Amino acid sequence: MVDHLANTEINSQRIADVENCFGASGQPLALPGRVLLGEGVLTKECRKKAKPRIFFLFNDILVYGSIVLSKRKYRSQHIIPLEEVTLEPLPETLQAKNRWMIKTAKKSFVVSAASLTERQEWISHIEECVRRQLLVTGRQPTTEHAAPWIPDKATDICMRCTQTRFSALTRRHHCRQCGFVVCAECSRERFLLPRLSPKPLRVCSLCYRQLAAQKRKEEEEEQGGGPHGQPAHFAGAASSGDDEDSDEDREGSGDGDWSSRVHFYTSNVSWSSFHS
Repeated sequence: MVDHLANTEINSQRIADVENCFGASGQPLALPGRVLLGEGVLTKECRKKAKPRIFFLFNDILVYGSIVLSKRKYRSQHIIPLEEVTLEPLPETLQAKNRWMIKTAKKSFVVSAASLTERQEWISHIEECVRRQLLVTGRQPTTEHAAPWIPDKATDICMRCTQTRFSALTRRHHCRQCGFVVCAECSRERFLLPRLSPKPLRVCSLCYRQLAAQKRKEEEEEQGGGPHGQPAHFAGAASSGDDEDSDEDREGSGDGDWSSRVHFYTSNVSWSSFHS
């Protein structure tokens, strides 16, 4: 690792450059002892389609965002504390290579690198940072993770009822508990998932029944099995218009077809770099 870079001028300038690329919409990143260890482009599997994203690995956080102008302008900044991160390498297929999952309690998603070597480099650096950060904070590794959202294109029918076929008029929804693609009828209920949001979120019918049964059991144990009303964790049916997409999925079309216009993985371009 590069502890010797902490509080040096070159490290401060690198972090300042990242802040400038995100502009006023990004959060300040400079902190005493924080080191920028590496940066590069990974392909992130989003709800609608896989998209290139810029990633910055610091010794305590992972930052990523959308590319507007490479090395000049980024947006939709996301910051993930490394002590909350767990990595899961994914198997290779003919259609999908060099992938792994970044899992946290609030959000889990799949990324891929341009080569196996680059995937191994990213994973080894992130895992070492996570190990060190857990030692520093004294925390235990996170065991509860958010389910990754299955991409829209993965299915043409509801993954719960297996009857409803999606179309321009019949939209897809995602269960916040299991990440399945479901129809409106199979995701009418909401349930409070505190690790994800302070508001009740859309869940599929199966997850709702499981969560409700689990909550009732917990409350019965707390109250000694006495009668009780419906807990605040339950909510009424969710309308089809309140299933908000993530910030990335609500972005305009400015970078929606980016990969078709820009070749990120040409052999003469350095795809990622880790500072030393």
